[in-house]
Amino acid sequence: MRLHDLIKSLHDFRDLPAENPEVMSIEMDSREVRMGSLFICIAGYTVDGHNYVAQAVANGAVAIVAEQDVTCDVPVIKVRSTMRAMAVLANSFYDNPTAKLHMIGITGTNGKTSVSHLTREILRKADQKTGLIGTIGMEIGDESFETKNTTPDSLTLQKMFQQMVVALVDSCVMEVSSHALHIGRVHGCQYDVTVFTNLTQDHLDYHKTMDNYRAAKSLLFSQLGNGYDVDRPRYAILNVDDDAAAEYIVACQGIVLTYGIDRDADLLARNIKTTSGGTEFILVFNDKEYPVKMSLVGKFNVYNILATIGATLASGLELDFIISSIAELSGVPGRFELVDAGQDFNVIVDYAHTPDSLENVLKTVRGFANGKIYCLTGCGGDRDKSKRPIMAEIASILSDYPIFTSDNPRTEDPVAILSDMEAGVSDKNYVTIVDRKEAIEYAIGEAGASDVVLIAGKGHETYQIIGDKVLDFDDKAMARLAIEKKCR
Repeated sequence: MRLHDLIKSLHDFRDLPAENPEVMSIEMDSREVRMGSLFICIAGYTVDGHNYVAQAVANGAVAIVAEQDVTCDVPVIKVRSTMRAMAVLANSFYDNPTAKLHMIGITGTNGKTSVSHLTREILRKADQKTGLIGTIGMEIGDESFETKNTTPDSLTLQKMFQQMVVALVDSCVMEVSSHALHIGRVHGCQYDVTVFTNLTQDHLDYHKTMDNYRAAKSLLFSQLGNGYDVDRPRYAILNVDDDAAAEYIVACQGIVLTYGIDRDADLLARNIKTTSGGTEFILVFNDKEYPVKMSLVGKFNVYNILATIGATLASGLELDFIISSIAELSGVPGRFELVDAGQDFNVIVDYAHTPDSLENVLKTVRGFANGKIYCLTGCGGDRDKSKRPIMAEIASILSDYPIFTSDNPRTEDPVAILSDMEAGVSDKNYVTIVDRKEAIEYAIGEAGASDVVLIAGKGHETYQIIGDKVLDFDDKAMARLAIEKKCR
């Protein structure tokens, strides 16, 4: 694509350059630039792309997009925001790929990964080829790729979508984080179905207030647009039990489908019965009742399934097919995942890393536990400090033996993080073990027959970030080793 054709979609750039080179790729990392690349200078948290223009040109860049004045021997397109310009240019360069996919975007504090995976599985059962983008990574059909963020930057996203179009993907299911919405990573994405799971305390290190956090989430629904396209209707699937849903209904011009348990909703769950082996409930939809059975455990998973039902209904699937598919679904990696190595007690690994998610998981465990509950939990470093004492208090109240340990301390002192947690606990009913491996071994070593050990916080993650090092660490693998050691 020629440079002049590519930048037609930009409206705020200064001066059309006389040169009109062929643009072979778009890059935001100067190390990835090759002959024919357009280099976009992004001022990140730690690195400013404006400082790498010379390197980009030396590597073959034929043009530069920048916010600041830069001097080089290739055309420079100056814009107010390179982040916004990147979204526009990437969408144009990759030929508006989301217009050619059925797009499902899921936002919320908790449940995004579960709902995205469950929705993907049901679409697969309907013989659709699917794409998936989220916390655990990216998939195109049966091929998996790693991603750095829950929602990648706009350039990476549009490239992924274009790959999905080439691979003849029918539907793309993706998690949409509040960060991505706030800084415009999903600008240019045309969603057909959007889903809201819930809003609870998290990411206040970034958003500062819950009002800001709630507003960031609302962008997913307001960006559905104001038009009514009969051939391509837009849907918002909203958890009406969460107070934020009322604001999102106002923000959204699309078709709203609500779900809930405690308040009247379009998709309503009644008579919920949970055991350690699964959950069943009655779904009320259009004044008709439908029995639903699933292997997933707990009230929070009922919400996840209701959201999934809404997303797949809005995607054109029949309700009877959806319900029969739910009965065949297995769990999501790192979400209430059982570790069974032949022991006579339960070990559960879960991603619960917010106060609300930890409370939900522990309440679910309390619903079926016949013995004592050991809860191993920690809090990440360089993140919202205000939730640390709250997490500790929840573990202290809802488990019999709370164990506080390191999560991903990053650049913070793990002892200081644990001290912040301990401030939320008045009773000395807890144990603090800084080393996570030792904490897992301790919890499993102490557990007796019929007890439950919940290892919370990291779930599917296979690493631990300590300082500037990313170390191999898998809660499930560590738990299995500890069980085997105990049972020798």
